[in-house]
Amino acid sequence: MKQLKLIGIGLVALLVAACQPTIEQQSKGAALSTIEPYVKLSHPEWTKDAVIYQLNTRQFSEEGTFQAAMAQLPRLKALGVDIIWLMPIHPIGEVNRKGGLGSPYSVKDYFDVNPEFGSKADFKAFVAAAHELGLYVILDWVANHTAWDNVWVAQHPEWYLRDWKGDFRPTPWWDWSDIIELDYAQPALRQQMAKAMRYWVEEFGVDGYRADVAGFVPLDFWVAVRRELEQVKPVFMLAEFEGRDFHAEAFDATYGWTWGAAMHDIALGKKDTHQLYVYYSWNERFYPQQVMRLLGVSNHDQNSWEGTEFERFGDALPAAMVLSFVSEGIPMIYNGQEAGYDKRLEFFERDPIVWQQHQNGELYRQLIALKKAYRPLWNSAWGARMIPVHNSAERKVLSFVRQDSEQRVFAVFNLSNEPQQVSFDLHLHHGDYQDYFSQQQQLFDADTRLSIPAWGYRVFVNTAATQ
Repeated sequence: MKQLKLIGIGLVALLVAACQPTIEQQSKGAALSTIEPYVKLSHPEWTKDAVIYQLNTRQFSEEGTFQAAMAQLPRLKALGVDIIWLMPIHPIGEVNRKGGLGSPYSVKDYFDVNPEFGSKADFKAFVAAAHELGLYVILDWVANHTAWDNVWVAQHPEWYLRDWKGDFRPTPWWDWSDIIELDYAQPALRQQMAKAMRYWVEEFGVDGYRADVAGFVPLDFWVAVRRELEQVKPVFMLAEFEGRDFHAEAFDATYGWTWGAAMHDIALGKKDTHQLYVYYSWNERFYPQQVMRLLGVSNHDQNSWEGTEFERFGDALPAAMVLSFVSEGIPMIYNGQEAGYDKRLEFFERDPIVWQQHQNGELYRQLIALKKAYRPLWNSAWGARMIPVHNSAERKVLSFVRQDSEQRVFAVFNLSNEPQQVSFDLHLHHGDYQDYFSQQQQLFDADTRLSIPAWGYRVFVNTAATQ
């Protein structure tokens, strides 16, 4: 009996084993049934409704110093911005220098500050003053290349790439003759670059980085650096590049270059709203909601080399400014925009901004207040997706809703040089609203038609719970 029982148990075991998936099959099944989040990093809590302000220290004040810039921090706080992005603060190379003062993107020493701007003590005071006001400071970091006379050139020439002649080389195909490229196949270079980035976070309280030409540096380096910095404090990382993979473990935000290009082409009459549909389609389906895309109508490169926002957008400028705040993305302002400064700033020389009151500054103040007051407009997954509201002039008029269970924002943009009168399909947008800018009440139902001038915009807000 015992033997028969053992045989029976054995047969049952064989039958059970035959019915069980192999280990390989189990792993495949687990891989298919387990959904791993694509974005594995956590954004700092203070970025949920943040607006970025790019500060060009050289041109920001008459003095062009950290101390002079620090004196204007209360004004920036009153404007409503949250993150101060400082262009590179390091000493600038003298060999092959461009212009009289050189490019701040030609770094001579990653562990020092440009004496043109002040001392390390001055910079530390700037960061402390910003923190006292509830502002955060990120540094522009140039990891792809250095100045020809960077301290590493003599100490570690093996850290640099060479051309076909065996000489140090600038980045190929560009006119960046004042810099030479680093070789990230060198582990010691990676360690020293990471050490430099950690230094400014640990010793000066910096809150993160904007990575210059981030895609020219291996992504695994940025992933490792992010982990290194997070050991010190939560940081915000912005990549000057466009692509989904940057967001998984390294960067909170990437550039929305294609959004800016689409808006520019529309402003010039070369494209219509379809170009934005393409952008927003990719933004929703190719990128996870947990990411941030940087949106703005100017920056240091565009202002100096392509033209001011007035030159590039013309009559479409106010609409472009508003769309950069109410569509999905983290908005930014380049210094001088709030003053309506219509000058291309010199890049290699002193060219101080002439500050003045301007209607664009008031518009930015209103837009920042709008973003902070309405959660659907917040950044990343804190905010809500854009839902298209189809209208009767879709090639000229862009309309969409962003909503949660308590708040709704309905935005309409006439992105053409002619007045439009439009009706809207379906009922997503129906309800009682207030025009955010005019404060007038507006009812939307199936019969509502909206008249909107050339390059006009309307932003309607509704705090009633959604149906």
